Amino acid sequence: MTTKQRLYLRKLAQTLPTKYQVGKDAVHPEFIQLLDLALTKQELIKIHVLKSALEDANDFLPTLVKTLKAELIQTIGHRVILYRANPKNPRIQLPI
Repeated sequence: MTTKQRLYLRKLAQTLPTKYQVGKDAVHPEFIQLLDLALTKQELIKIHVLKSALEDANDFLPTLVKTLKAELIQTIGHRVILYRANPKNPRIQLPI
């Protein structure tokens, strides 16, 4: 993914609501499945890591990104932006 594409996705994510939260339970299989469905449908999601989370975001993010086969677009404080293109019906057209 190019820098231009990342900047474009960051711009799109500014207006996205944060629908998903990681808390005490951290990342469990049901949560991963929920994020997988969300990425398939929406392609770009924003996650909020709560202060009550037992793990630091930097600890579980690499594993989460690898499991979901997604791209980590940005991490700002407790917010994380993930992207994964829908192979059958892409909604977001990335610049070249």
